[in-house]
Amino acid sequence: MNIIINTASMTPIYEQIADSVKKMVLSGELKENDALPSVRTLARDLKISALTVKKAYDSLEEEGLTATVHGKGTYVCAPNPGMIQEEQRRELEKDLEAAAEKAKRFGISREELARMLEIITEE
Repeated sequence: MNIIINTASMTPIYEQIADSVKKMVLSGELKENDALPSVRTLARDLKISALTVKKAYDSLEEEGLTATVHGKGTYVCAPNPGMIQEEQRRELEKDLEAAAEKAKRFGISREELARMLEIITEE
């Protein structure tokens, strides 16, 4: 599992781990019943505290993305279709916010930006 931690980021490390795993699940890179590395293994690989990894895994379990079987490990659950759609919308919103900010910097009006989006999305 390829997780990259940005220590300079303002986002807590456990959230970076949870977000990385969530992206892998939603993209299909991790599938239902795939085992995640043990807390200790991932902590050792990332050179961070096991408590940080545990917090990330707990967060994933609260969201319903994983399930932990005591003594056996943590496994990926089937993602909820509604959650997948919500995550996709959230990602799209971020992209649209970035485009809107760029349009402001370039002096492009809201109406012109809307027209551009209409043209781009025409079939």
